[in-house]
Amino acid sequence: MGAALRRIQFGNALAAFGNGFTAPFLFVYASRVRGLGDGTAGAVLAVFAVVALVVLPFTGRVIDRRGPMPVAFVGSAFGMVGALGFGISESAASALASSALMGAGVAVLQPALATMIVSCSTTVTRSRAFATQFFLNNLGLGVGGLLGGLMVDEHRPATFTLLFVIEAAMFVVLATVLATVRLPLPRTGEMDAHAAAARESAGGNWSVLLRDRPMVLLCVLGFVLFFACYGQFESGLSAYAVEVTRISTATLGIALAANTAMIVLAQFVVLRLVERRRRSRVIALVGVIWAVAWVAAGASGLVHGTQAAATALLITTYALFGVGETMLSPTVAPLVADLAPRRLVGQYNSAFALVKQLALAVGPAVGGLLAAVGAYGVYIVMLVGCSLMVSLLALWLGRRLTVAQDRPYRSLVVAGSSGQQHTAETGKDMSAGLIAEERAPRATVRVG
Repeated sequence: MGAALRRIQFGNALAAFGNGFTAPFLFVYASRVRGLGDGTAGAVLAVFAVVALVVLPFTGRVIDRRGPMPVAFVGSAFGMVGALGFGISESAASALASSALMGAGVAVLQPALATMIVSCSTTVTRSRAFATQFFLNNLGLGVGGLLGGLMVDEHRPATFTLLFVIEAAMFVVLATVLATVRLPLPRTGEMDAHAAAARESAGGNWSVLLRDRPMVLLCVLGFVLFFACYGQFESGLSAYAVEVTRISTATLGIALAANTAMIVLAQFVVLRLVERRRRSRVIALVGVIWAVAWVAAGASGLVHGTQAAATALLITTYALFGVGETMLSPTVAPLVADLAPRRLVGQYNSAFALVKQLALAVGPAVGGLLAAVGAYGVYIVMLVGCSLMVSLLALWLGRRLTVAQDRPYRSLVVAGSSGQQHTAETGKDMSAGLIAEERAPRATVRVG
C-alpha cells in the first residue's frame, strides 16, 4: 500500500511539473507567438475549461464501473496528444482542438488520481496523503514554471514547442509510473457492490449523491471556496493589484511566488497542527484567514503615498491565501472521500471536481467584469463576504458530520508508547470497521 501510494504521488508530481512548463504561457503563446490574437487566445483558455465541464459528469460513472486506472491512462493519452498538438499549432482550429484534448485529459485525471489515493489510504492516513499530493503539485508547478520562464523566448517559437514536448513527455511518464501500481483489490462484498453499481443508471448514482445532504452542502462550500480564492488569481485580484495598488507586473510575480513558497514551506507544519482537529472548524478558520487576506488587499489600495506599505499588504494577501490552501488540502478532499459510499467514490470525486471547475469558470468572469467597470470596492466587499460565508457553511456542515468524518483521529485508539506499533498495524482494519459502521445507516438514509 505504501509503495503504491508513493508511486502515484511521484507520477502526479511529474505531471504537475510538466504542466508548470506551459500553463503560465498558454495565452502569450497563442496570442503573440503564433499570432492568433487575444480573442483566439481567450477562446483557447475557455475551451480548456468548458471541455472539463462536459466530461466530468460522466467521468465518475466510468471510474466506479471500470476503476480509476483505465481512466487515468485515457487522460494521460489525451493530455499527451493535446500538448504535442499545441506545440505545432499554427492555426486557430488546431489550437482549439489541442486545448479541448488537453482540457479533457487534465479533467479526468484529477478524480482518477484522487480515487487511487483513496484506495491506497485509510480514513486516518488520508489527510496526510492528500496534503502530500497538494504539496507535490505546487512544488512541481512552481519548479516547472520557473524553468519554463528561463527557457522561453517570445521571438523563437521553437522554445515554446520544446516546453509542450516536455509536458507531453511528463504525461507519458505519468502513465508509465501508474502502470507499475497495483491497487488493493476490493473484498468479495465490495466486488458484489461494484457489480450492483454497474447495473445502476447514472441517474441513480446522481440521485444518491443529491440526497446526501452533507455532500451537497460540501459542494456548495467548495464552490464558494474556489470562487473566493483560485477563481480570482488570474482575473480580479491581478487587475486590482496593477490598477489600484499600482504594483508592477514583476512585483505581481513576486506576490504569486510568495503564495507558492508559503505552500511549499508551510504545508507539513500546518498539517501537524490541523490533522487532529475537526475538519469543519479548520475550514471555518480558513474562511476567517481569507477574509483578513481580502481586507489586506483592500487596504493596499487605500495606502496612498507609501508604495512599500501597499506592496507589503498585497504580498501578505497572497501569502495568507497560501496558508489557507495548506489547511484545505488535508481536510476537503479527504472529507469528500469519507462521505462517499464505497461504490461511488469516483462519482463523488468527479462531482466535487465539477464544482471546482464551475467556480474556476465563474470566478474569473465575475472578477473580470467588476474590474472592467472599476467597481473595486464592491469587489473587495463581495469577497470578504464570500470568505465569511465559507466559515458559516463549514460550521453548518460540521453539525451534519459523524465523528469519524469530522475528526477521524479521534477514532484511533492510542495504546501508549508500548502499543504504538500495534496501533499502526491495526489502524487500517479499525478504519475499515469505522467506515462500515458509519455507512450502513447512511445508506438507508440516502435511498429511503
